[in-house]
Amino acid sequence: MFERRRFLGLVGAGVAAPAILRATRAHAAEVTLKLHHFLPPVSNGHAKFLKPWADKIGAESNGRIKIDIYPSMQLGGAPPQLFDQARDGVADIVWTLPGNTPGRFPGIETFELPFVPAKKALPNSKALQAFAEANLKDEFKDVHPICFWAHDHGLLHTNKPVAKLEDLAGLKIRFPTRLAGEALKALGATAIGMPIPQVPESLAQRVIDGCVIPWEVVPAVKVHELVKNHLEFPGSPTFYTATFVLAMNKARYAAMPADLRAILDRNSGQAAAEMAGKVWDDQAVVVADMVRKRGNAITQLAPDELARWRKAVEPVTNAWLAAMKSRGLDGAKLLGHAEALLAAAQKA
Repeated sequence: MFERRRFLGLVGAGVAAPAILRATRAHAAEVTLKLHHFLPPVSNGHAKFLKPWADKIGAESNGRIKIDIYPSMQLGGAPPQLFDQARDGVADIVWTLPGNTPGRFPGIETFELPFVPAKKALPNSKALQAFAEANLKDEFKDVHPICFWAHDHGLLHTNKPVAKLEDLAGLKIRFPTRLAGEALKALGATAIGMPIPQVPESLAQRVIDGCVIPWEVVPAVKVHELVKNHLEFPGSPTFYTATFVLAMNKARYAAMPADLRAILDRNSGQAAAEMAGKVWDDQAVVVADMVRKRGNAITQLAPDELARWRKAVEPVTNAWLAAMKSRGLDGAKLLGHAEALLAAAQKA
């Protein structure tokens, strides 16, 4: 009897084993993607957008898609090389700023013109995603764009108070995009371009006197510990924003099973852009409150000064329109479309 029970148990185990293996395989990753970006894992962009986004795709695919995130340029290279890493397959997905390679993506610069973007990240991101779908397919044809978004209002963070145009004279200010740099020059500052990871050391060693970044980035690069003065620009449109793209290698995307591509698609476009925009807006409130409680000075540019600053940067927009024309692009049409989309997004 014992031998019979043992035999039946072995047979039962043999029958059950394929079912167990099938269940295991159903939850095993069929597609593992490497996502590369430039900020540390403690940054809000990583912790509150990229990781939740990757986790959501993993959950919706029942574990069949696994996205491994490599922050702080862990796969090598420098931030300006990220786009090419996605194009060439060094990484499967990258999060990057088109502005890291000035002049390469002229159309997306429309949203980076001074005093064009909205104060909030959500309308900026919704409008930019719609704008990209309508106007930027050729500009980003070398990759599969997952989504585009733009941050909320950028502030001026300095080691001395700035309240009027004359206060900027001679200050060395780090800029994130070509047009933000041109705007700072028009305002009288000495504009210095550098990737965001270099900002803390540059501030500490007085290589720069300040920088323009949104609230969300401040804790990740400890700007609130290195400078004590923060200048906000009231209302919309605001001084500047930077645009972002989450871009995927085209061949890697095409090679995915159709049902898994559908899951990725469902979490792309406006869905992902709005998810990112909400993170930036939520964190702006949290970080501004933290900086205020720390005792740093947060001031708003007075309305009469705001008018002076807007007037001073008008040549930047005019020069951009001329440059676009020389490249065979209708800058005025792009700008009009961007402004219409922004106005609609702010009303929604």
